[in-house]
Amino acid sequence: MSLLNIAKIYHQKLISIMQPLHHADGLPALALRLYLVPIFWMAGTNKLFAFQDTVAWFGNSEWGLGLPLPWLMAALALSAEVAGSILLALGLFTRLIAIPLFITMIVAAITVHLPDGWQAIADAGAPFANDRVIEAADKLTAAKSLLQTHGNYEWLTESGNFVILNNGVEFAVTYMIMLGALMVLGGGRYVSLDFWIKRLVSK
Repeated sequence: MSLLNIAKIYHQKLISIMQPLHHADGLPALALRLYLVPIFWMAGTNKLFAFQDTVAWFGNSEWGLGLPLPWLMAALALSAEVAGSILLALGLFTRLIAIPLFITMIVAAITVHLPDGWQAIADAGAPFANDRVIEAADKLTAAKSLLQTHGNYEWLTESGNFVILNNGVEFAVTYMIMLGALMVLGGGRYVSLDFWIKRLVSK
């Protein structure tokens, strides 16, 4: 028996074994949706409850983003995030709502995070560490030394290690990749309103 025939037999067996799992192919989309829901809900509601501050931050070119039409931009951003989180939770219009959320992440990445490089958390040993991140290692060491000398360091670190926020594009790009996957996958089989509406309409 040739290697090609052996490969075909194993391929057929693999397909027969994996066939029942196609009913669970909506779970990855569900996982992506549920991961993103609290992120966009918090981002949107924070903008909503501090709307005037958000508008000021969007529009100010000295200490803010310096965006044109800041009122409109803030309203669009919070609307996309609040509505998006609700629709993602329901799995309703998943592919459609992923588009404005993706655009929001592009704007955030370019205007807020890109000047700080790649990393969200400063780690001098990680790939893509820029000068800002490398310098942060010395600052973190100095801060820990101060806390160990003058503070209750064990209590301060029992919830986790101290880090320096670098605020790079890492998280924004991660969310963009997840939203891009949802544009392709949709809400997911069995686990989204999109699936059940489509099934109802197609009858």
